[in-house]
Amino acid sequence: MTDIVRIYEVGPRDGLQNEATPIPTATKARFIGLLADAGLREIEATSFVAPSAIPQLADADELMRDIPRAPGVRYPVLVPNMRGLARAEASDADAIAVFTAATDAFTSANIGMTVDESLAAFDPVLARAGELGWWRRGYVSTAFGCPYTGRVEPERPVEVAIRLLDLGVDEVCFGDTIGVGVPGQVAALTGMAAAAGIPLERIAFHFHDTRGTALANVAAGLDAGVRCFDSSAGGTGGCPYAPGAAGNLATEDLVYFLDASGWDAGGVALDRVLTAARFIADALGRPLATKVGQAGGWDATTGSATGR
Repeated sequence: MTDIVRIYEVGPRDGLQNEATPIPTATKARFIGLLADAGLREIEATSFVAPSAIPQLADADELMRDIPRAPGVRYPVLVPNMRGLARAEASDADAIAVFTAATDAFTSANIGMTVDESLAAFDPVLARAGELGWWRRGYVSTAFGCPYTGRVEPERPVEVAIRLLDLGVDEVCFGDTIGVGVPGQVAALTGMAAAAGIPLERIAFHFHDTRGTALANVAAGLDAGVRCFDSSAGGTGGCPYAPGAAGNLATEDLVYFLDASGWDAGGVALDRVLTAARFIADALGRPLATKVGQAGGWDATTGSATGR
């Protein structure tokens, strides 16, 4: 297996979607530019959902026109249906993500459909995106636990992931939406997915740090052979449909962990991630509260903190 780890940045979309105070489009575009400057090569920019559903992302069309698109950077957008796909086409997108879950209770609260209904809705979306030559990702949320039905056994998210792959997605991302997963569950889910024929290079994980297990879960994923993990600069985000779902795994915490553990973070520079994290924290009017955001990185040759 490669030692290179893909960091899939979700801060501009998942990190900001819950914020009640409107954030100017120019601020979002600048945030995305800083993330690209930090070396991140996959930055989920926004979501083409109905503006009434997530008001913070109502400026998706404008934002996609305004972001400074850097060479070699992918800017996926979340697309729920054909209407959203049409908007994505008009915005010159070239990568999309679709979003379902492992439980009907969660998809019903989130997108007003059962899992089966969501997959049926995604079929034409993914088919059209494939015709356009776009990269396609499928999220399987509540992969470890659901806020409405409790523990989720690994067979269920694996089943949904296989169905997404059959619809044409290039990658499936298992999400710990409410931050209840632990390393043993990550290993079990990965092993079951691989045994079911899902290649490890087509698996990603999206961990929330609600209960402080996100980095431990990343370590378990790495041990199991997964090399793609989602994170959000500044640790912002959560899910508007999952009560108690605190922030995502912070990109700065993930980069520090990978660097210090001898993994290749794909050229992502911790000091520049911290610049982006502090920028968005300032824009939100609150201090940067992540672990590495507060302590900085660490220079092992001098013993000094860095990037502060």
